[in-house]
Amino acid sequence: MIFLRYAVWRFITMLLTLWVVSLLVFVIINLPPGDYLSNQIAELRATGQAEGVAKAEFLRHEYALDEPIWKQYLIWVGMVPGPQGFAGLIQGNFGWSFEFDRPVGEIVGDALWMTVLVNLAAVLFVYLIALPLGVLAAAKSETWVDYTAGFLGYLGLATPNFLLALILFYYGHKYFDLPIGGLMAPELEGQPMSWEKVRSVLLHLIVPTFVIGTAGAAAMMQRLRANMLDELDKPYVETAKAKGMGPARLLSKYPLRVAFNPFVADIGNLLPAMVSGSVLVSVVLGLQTIGPYLLVALKSQDQFLAAFILMFVALLTLIGTMISDILLVLLDPRIRYGARSS
Repeated sequence: MIFLRYAVWRFITMLLTLWVVSLLVFVIINLPPGDYLSNQIAELRATGQAEGVAKAEFLRHEYALDEPIWKQYLIWVGMVPGPQGFAGLIQGNFGWSFEFDRPVGEIVGDALWMTVLVNLAAVLFVYLIALPLGVLAAAKSETWVDYTAGFLGYLGLATPNFLLALILFYYGHKYFDLPIGGLMAPELEGQPMSWEKVRSVLLHLIVPTFVIGTAGAAAMMQRLRANMLDELDKPYVETAKAKGMGPARLLSKYPLRVAFNPFVADIGNLLPAMVSGSVLVSVVLGLQTIGPYLLVALKSQDQFLAAFILMFVALLTLIGTMISDILLVLLDPRIRYGARSS
């Protein structure tokens, strides 16, 4: 019952935080002078295209861009009616992309799922690589195993993602016949789900997963190693050894559980870091994720498209943070009891 109350409280605070983030995102997006339509109107007037000016001014009124910024925000969220009535984020209307001349929902629909898929695969890769290597490096401290793992970790941190992507593309295609670019074969795009399509997506995910997850895995491995070494020096470890506890059970029962807390807490930062860090990689690899759309939207001041993508990244951050908080309560009794006493 206490845990359920805590989970509900975390969900409510997540929604309140998301509301504050939406306000900040909208204000920051509108900080630069002008917007997409204002710039277009100025350009059309300079070239004497009256019909284009009339259309752009109509769109400004249609999407409430001629209203004060506070009212624009309330209409965008869906708290007050605009020219189209209640049609904001709350109602599932994500706005209109002036750059692509299409609804934002249509543009980012498939890209959102691809973004989630790529980054979940990268997160899984990070944990599968960092956990065993970090524990092994700590258990075999100051041996060739530790030095090799450290070298691989620093190499992963130092190598730029886009350079690693180009190298893996070249050698992966040359020696292993891995596909180049995209997240599926071009002929399968827009087709219903099938085993052939799943196989194509999994094959295309190999290089992006490795490229996006390498730096995160290297950093997390180093943190886990440092935490494990700190715990292995504690008196309770020496006591467990003196009582005859085996090395494998000793590592998993005590030091790893304590050292794993920061590992779990990183979930909240890992998801958005993967999304933001994969923008350049998505452009280099030609991935159908939201990264390229975000770059275009920010360059052209396409405010509704940029604001929605930033809100999506913020939502991933908040969901990841909530999941990590709940997992920490389940993993560490000290956190659970602290929440109960409060």
